[in-house]
Amino acid sequence: MLRQTLNEALKDAMRAKDQRTVATVRLIIAALKDRDIAARTRGQMDGVDDAEILAMLQTMVKQRRESIIMYEQGGRQELAQQEAEEITVIENFLPQQLDEAATRDAIAALIAEIGATGVKDMGKVMAELRGRFAGQMDFTKASAIVREKLVS
Repeated sequence: MLRQTLNEALKDAMRAKDQRTVATVRLIIAALKDRDIAARTRGQMDGVDDAEILAMLQTMVKQRRESIIMYEQGGRQELAQQEAEEITVIENFLPQQLDEAATRDAIAALIAEIGATGVKDMGKVMAELRGRFAGQMDFTKASAIVREKLVS
């Protein structure tokens, strides 16, 4: 479903002559094709699923945020602005992000559901979070929250 959304967005952006969106969606589609090729070598003939696509989109946003910091430190505001515009386009394909309170609530509920008791259960909790909240949660921040809850 997400693949179809990306292809439709590309067509719409081309019709609207929105060059930034066209370029960004093409980057997304190219990265998706690379992942599909890698998945086929692992035996997944249908390519990657929507959860993996969402994870890829989150990674792309994270990379661009890191680039913005580097560009701003280097005094390249025009490149930082370009990265920010790409983030806006990519985020259109991601589901609504959970705020910190909702993230904490989801983590607490999941820990109780799984019965996690210590840091040794962290991998199990994180794997379940990734499965349930792909594209909706910043897993770097979630990891810190999970560790905090499991240690206390």
